[in-house]
Amino acid sequence: MPETSDDDLRLAILRLARRTRAERAGDDVTDGQLSVLFVLWKDGAQTLGSLAERERVTPPSMNRTVNALVEAGLATRDSSPDDGRKVLIQSTEAGLEIAKETKRRRVAWFARQLATLTPDQRAIIDAATPILRELADS
Repeated sequence: MPETSDDDLRLAILRLARRTRAERAGDDVTDGQLSVLFVLWKDGAQTLGSLAERERVTPPSMNRTVNALVEAGLATRDSSPDDGRKVLIQSTEAGLEIAKETKRRRVAWFARQLATLTPDQRAIIDAATPILRELADS
């Protein structure tokens, strides 16, 4: 197996991520907004603070993202049933549909790409997956 520089690996991962992000629904939705829609779909209603922490952005930045989603009809702000002082951000059905369709497109594109690999290449990718996940989660 040929040696790959750290920078080559980093660039390959960035390009793969960029190419995967291109498979999306909702052309008017930014990557940051789409990421929030995925969190709301997967984990349900969230506070602005929890979304900011999860997405590793400042609360004012997340507030702008959520405002754009609310204005587009893709999310709502509602009072928490447990604590009326707390505001929860929730996805609307339209927001959920964008998240679901984007995931469907990305999974289909990725499956098509993986199907072009040789069995040896696929084995290498499978072996590297836990390591890449560990790096991504660090």
